[in-house]
Order: sequence, then C-alpha cells, then structure tokens
Amino acid sequence: MEKKTMNPWFWVPTLYFAEGVPYFVVNNISVMMFAKMGVPNGQMAFFTTLLYFPWFLKGLWSPLVDVVKTKRWWIVTMQILMTIMMAVLTFTLPFPGKELIESGETPMTMFWFTLILFIIAAFASATHDIAADGFYMLAHSTKSQAAFVGIRSTFYRVSSIFGQGVLVYIAGSVEKSTGDIPYSWQVTLGVAAAVFFLVTLYHTFCLPKPDADNDRSNTAEGTNKVKEFLSSFSSFFTKPGVGLAIAFMLLYRLPEGFLIKMCQPFLVASQDKGGLGLDTDAVGIVYGTVGVIMLLLGGILGGNYIAKKGLKKSLWVMAGFMTLPCLTFCYLSECQPENIYAIGTAIAIEQFGYGFGFTAYMLYMMYFAEGEFKTSHYAICTAFMALSMMLPGFVAGYIQEALGYANFFWMVIACCAATLCVTYLAERKVDSEYGKK
Repeated sequence: MEKKTMNPWFWVPTLYFAEGVPYFVVNNISVMMFAKMGVPNGQMAFFTTLLYFPWFLKGLWSPLVDVVKTKRWWIVTMQILMTIMMAVLTFTLPFPGKELIESGETPMTMFWFTLILFIIAAFASATHDIAADGFYMLAHSTKSQAAFVGIRSTFYRVSSIFGQGVLVYIAGSVEKSTGDIPYSWQVTLGVAAAVFFLVTLYHTFCLPKPDADNDRSNTAEGTNKVKEFLSSFSSFFTKPGVGLAIAFMLLYRLPEGFLIKMCQPFLVASQDKGGLGLDTDAVGIVYGTVGVIMLLLGGILGGNYIAKKGLKKSLWVMAGFMTLPCLTFCYLSECQPENIYAIGTAIAIEQFGYGFGFTAYMLYMMYFAEGEFKTSHYAICTAFMALSMMLPGFVAGYIQEALGYANFFWMVIACCAATLCVTYLAERKVDSEYGKK
C-alpha cells in the first residue's frame, strides 16, 4: 500500500528524465557522432531522420500499450531494453581510422549495426513515452497531476540539457585529451548507459503500483478502446478544415526542419568547408546548454504571451519569431566568426525565437483537436508534427552538400515563405477567444 501512495516527488522527476534521455541520445547524439566520425552530411541526415519514425508511428500501437499488461510493466520493460541497447552500442561502436574521418567520406554502411541498435532503442523509447504519460494519469489524483505538470516538464528539460549539453561536452573533453574521436563517443555512450541503468534499477523496485494500472486486454473496456481508436482515426480526416490544418502542421516549421539537421554539423565543420570549426565540447556548451536554456525560456515567455493575447492575435508575432532568427545562421555562415561569445549569442537568439514561435504551433494543434476524440486527434496531430521534421530532414544533408553551408542557410530563409503563407491562411479560421486566460 505504501508504494501505491508514494509521494510523486520520488518518481515523477526520474520518470520524465528517463523519458527524455533516450530520445536525445537517438536523435541528437547520433547526428553529432556521425558528423564527427566523418560521415557525409547527406547520408548522415537521411539515416538519422529514419530514426525518428517510431515517434511518428507510435500512435498506431498506443491502444496496445493502453490495454495489454500494465503501464508500469511497459515502463520497466522498455527501460531495461533501452539500457541493454545503450550498453551494446557502447561495446560495438565502429572505430574508423583518422585518415578516413578527416576525408569526410566515412560510409554509413560501416555503422549498419549501430543503426539497428538505435532503431530498436527508438521504438522502445516511443513505447516508453506512451506508457509513461498513461502511468502519470493513473498514479495520482487529478489535483496532483496538475500540481506536478510543471515538474515533469522541468525534468524532461533537464534530460535535454544532459543529452545535448553534458554528453556532448564529455565527448569533446575526451576527444581533446586522447585525440581519439571514436573512443570519445564510446565513452559518451557508456556514460549514458550507466546513468540510464541506475534510473532503470531505481524504477524496477521503487516505481509505485497504482490499483488503476491493470491489464485490460481480455475485458470489454480493452476491446472498446481499440474500436474507439479506429473510429477516432477515421473521424480526424473528416473534420472541417482538415486540409488546411495538415498543411499548417507540415509547413509552419519547414525552415526549422531543414536547419535543425545541419546546425550541429555546421558548428563543428572546418572553416575551409564553410563551418565554424568549433570543438565538440564548445558545441555542448553553446548549443546543448545555452541554446537549450534559451529555447526553454522562449517557450515559457511564448506561453505567457499567448495566454494574454490568444492564439489568433499571436500567430503573426509567433511566425515572425519562428522565421527571422534563422538569419543568425546566415550571419554565422557568411562571416564565420571565431569569437565564442558572438557564436553563442547568435545561437541563443535563434533558439529563443524558435522556442517562442513554437508555442503557437502547439496551441494550434490543441485547437484543431477539440471535439469528441480530443486526445486521439491530438495524438494524430503530433504524428504530423513529427512528419514535419522528417520530410525536410531526409533531404537537408544532400541539399547542403550541393549548395554549401552559406547558400543552404539562405535557402532556409526562402522557406520562411511557407511559414508565412500557412500562418495567413490559418489565422483567418481561428476563434479570436481561443487560448486566452
């Protein structure tokens, strides 16, 4: 009984830290690692974008997680699986030679087993997300859920700084001390595996066992849950204005979809290749730590702004914050400054703008999901959100290789026209009172 009434402080922070770590290892560490290993940007961007598929598709098996076994069982099982994958990644990581890395022609085929492990970890992580969010609603009261929503968000953000900042900094520090790039990433993956093992061990014995968390696979409720999902899926595509909504969800973030795949490779690429030539540990600080903090600050202030003005009056302002800061990467690629403070300031401005502008995107998805199947429709909207990052991600690296970094970032600016176009069309359809406190 004591475990069932456990204080949420003992499990909410660790659960949402555990939700974030594998996501950032799969989607961010992989990008930086392959770039440093000398994999060409085209191959790197294409194959790391494939890793995002499980988060795009997770709505398809969410009813299974909801009715088969318990949420706690899914959480612990997926954490054990992810721990194993991280450990195996650590011990099987290929070691391309220094000359091959410096040539920038390391074939992705050298990392085929690494990619398989990343894919398994990605599916486990996406499944863990479904179970963790469901468990959160079952394990404590509605009042407690509301009280801890900020705590869960905060510790997910802590995992972001750990994944994009701390781990990248560790890789850079080891690289500087040993001069061995593959070894630096082996150590980094080992640290991630060790930390995740400790969290998994804690949850295996200390995660509460609420009475409401039970296996419903052989009950009428479980059968109805699956039928409801199928019904909600079909009804989504018959909602009024669904075409415009899908266009907005796919195109509002188009500039960022291209930019996000190339910004880290750009930061570490040598100046003669059009990059900034930053050390890996410096990227962990300016992009993975300062950048993430500014991204979060932008999101917080964006939420406050939209609560005062409402979604309709905020859309144009948010679209401006989403697009104009992309110019900072045009400045960085054209001027190639060596001053770390100038670089950090530019990244901070871009990340703050993205965080601020992204708020409108999230609220628009909530707005369109309103109705009988609100939860399911919002899940489908998040699938389109994932697709909006995947489609440009597949080709971003090949476009950059063809254009060079400077022209690539100017192309990103041209894509801002798509953001402004869908903002103009969507703003006319939004209820003027929606989103106001």
